[in-house]
Amino acid sequence: MKRFIGIVFKIIFSRTMVTLILLLIQLFWLLAGFRWLEEYSQVYLVVMVFISAALLIYIINKDEMPEFKLSWVIPICAAPVFGALLYLFIVGDWTNLGMKKRLNKRRKETQEYLHTDEKTRKRMEISNAHLANLSRYVEAEGGFPAYGGASVTYFPTGEEKFADLLKELKGAKEFIFLEYFIVERGRMWDSILEILKEKVKEGVEVRFMYDGMCSLLLLPYSYPKQLDACGIKTKMFSPIIPLLSTAQNNRDHRKILVIDGKTAYTGGVNMADEYINEVVRFGHWKDAAIKVEGDAVKSFTLMFLQMWNISEAATEDYSKYIRKNEKKAVRSSGFVIPYGDGPATPENVAETIYMDVINQATSYVHIMTPYFIVDNALLDVLQYAARRGVDVKLIVPHIPDKKAIFAISRTYYPDLLGAGVKVYEYEPGFVHAKVFVSDDEKAIVGTVNLDYRSLYHHFECGVYLYRNEAVADAETDFAETLKRCIEIDMMYYKKIPMPLKLMGRVLRLFGPLM
Repeated sequence: MKRFIGIVFKIIFSRTMVTLILLLIQLFWLLAGFRWLEEYSQVYLVVMVFISAALLIYIINKDEMPEFKLSWVIPICAAPVFGALLYLFIVGDWTNLGMKKRLNKRRKETQEYLHTDEKTRKRMEISNAHLANLSRYVEAEGGFPAYGGASVTYFPTGEEKFADLLKELKGAKEFIFLEYFIVERGRMWDSILEILKEKVKEGVEVRFMYDGMCSLLLLPYSYPKQLDACGIKTKMFSPIIPLLSTAQNNRDHRKILVIDGKTAYTGGVNMADEYINEVVRFGHWKDAAIKVEGDAVKSFTLMFLQMWNISEAATEDYSKYIRKNEKKAVRSSGFVIPYGDGPATPENVAETIYMDVINQATSYVHIMTPYFIVDNALLDVLQYAARRGVDVKLIVPHIPDKKAIFAISRTYYPDLLGAGVKVYEYEPGFVHAKVFVSDDEKAIVGTVNLDYRSLYHHFECGVYLYRNEAVADAETDFAETLKRCIEIDMMYYKKIPMPLKLMGRVLRLFGPLM
């Protein structure tokens, strides 16, 4: 009984609970204030109705996806005062302007290091003119170049990435950079942390940045100070504070680890035990990651430093961390394009790259994603690819981590199946991999989910592979994963309980805001 009381006491007075209560209090007073103004100030109400009407005209004529427009038209029409102010607060993004300005400044500082060399450019033009054009787009809009002959290793599970990562970390000589969305103490992180502490003692520079969402449930708010005391330079990106703020909507969803500027990892695997199936959450956890070696690591090094220096006043000496490819043997003669994306990027680079792969496919497109909440444009290209004879297969979880998101994802099944897209659910559990493979030539591995958060709100990263040997490894992994999946048909969809289907349909209206 005492233990139970202690747990309850701990939950009630935890930082997460305090943050939640303070946010709810602010929301209550905002709603109460709107209600009071509606009742006692006719002038204010008339003004707000006029503003709401003006906003509706602006939204309808805005160069934006219909889904985003609909998600705002409904609340503004249903509650003109609250809906209008909420739109101005969130879409205006006033609290994020400073962060975006600082990040763009850092991107300009690193621009001189991020150019596709002329030799690689000419090779691409000879090999595939469309690839050369795509590379030109990614470099112009995303800020990241293409590289020839990079060595890439594909890991079909978090366990395999973890084992390889431990060996590489132990060999670090100069610096280690880590940037992750989720970090939780356990076998995985504790093992890595022990190596990082030893490396600091050897004189290796270690920088570690993780997203502020971890401070809610996974790590204490003072964790950066604890690691700083061990010699590990640590930052929490966009800490969660008990204030209604749009800055807290743009999370750092990247997973990047760079060693000595020669080796880099990315993919879906975070620093927590479920990612290596050390603990069971939502059944078996299926993930994927890649290791990049050679000149292409430069993009990940600078991607990390751009984000790290958002909160810094001084300018980094980036040249200290740029390394030339010293590998004697290069595994691939293909091309690699690492890229970053996020709310500060003028174009939706990640979605454009996904759509480009689908549009260019002639034989097949195979996709693994944990969530599927997409706009009409992406849905249309998937359907069109299937209708013109491309083998389009989509693997999603069977055991979801977020039931509301899963309910929305399933509402797309009739549209996908009707067009000939083959949909599968991973029966043993949860798919967290973000992988595209097409035509035995192209693959994408990274952090970008097929949902609005990844495609429009979060900071993300990925690697586009063209005729790299790792493309075959990714396709082999897809084929092996498919053996453990349930194929979805309309009979299966019809058996889904009606309340769940109805919930998904209603929530889909607000998918762009979730």
